[in-house]
Amino acid sequence: RRGETVAIVGPSGAGKTTLVNLLPRLYDPTEGRVTLDGVDLRDATLSSVRRQIALVTQDTILFDATAQENIAYGESDADPARVRDAARAAYAEEFLDQLPEGFQTRLGEDAARLSGGQKQRLAIARAIYRDAPVLILDEATSQLDTESEALIARALSNLMRGRTTLVIAHRLSTVRRANRIIVLERGRVVESGSHLELIARKGLYKRLHDAQYFEIDDSAAVPVASG
Repeated sequence: RRGETVAIVGPSGAGKTTLVNLLPRLYDPTEGRVTLDGVDLRDATLSSVRRQIALVTQDTILFDATAQENIAYGESDADPARVRDAARAAYAEEFLDQLPEGFQTRLGEDAARLSGGQKQRLAIARAIYRDAPVLILDEATSQLDTESEALIARALSNLMRGRTTLVIAHRLSTVRRANRIIVLERGRVVESGSHLELIARKGLYKRLHDAQYFEIDDSAAVPVASG
């Protein structure tokens, strides 16, 4: 539904990416249908469907082009002001301005001059510039420092605002505020609901949540109460 954030969770190999790939029509369902605002996607052209979708994936794809061209990818006549606005909203403006030629700096093959967190923020800036009403976010699993994590979280918050968002979630801590969480197992939907509803049901979602919680807890120093 318009403006809704839906998180897709499940064990590795459950079919999360396969399910989400139906939206940009990378393939069509053999049964049932996929609708966007009530319209069966098979009744629309591929180009019209994909114009409505922005994608931020785990593997950030950047090109041997300028920073501006990477943000405005797909547009032959980029608007520099919009590019800068998108970079600012993605918390990328500051580090791009520090490049030798600013936004006109060529990033080189695989943008090797940028850190992992900077690459992700540049990908978010590209999605903001695209300004599509639907966002597919394949949550990054790479380990980032705390500052980069915080900046990316704020950038994603700016990107998701006002958009229909599907999140392929790998860390359950990031999906608690989703309007709806869909839990997959072996290619089937086994649960659906809010975070609190799914925790209360004590099913697969709660088991996944508890496993991640204790994994984090075991790696942290536990303070010992005095007295």
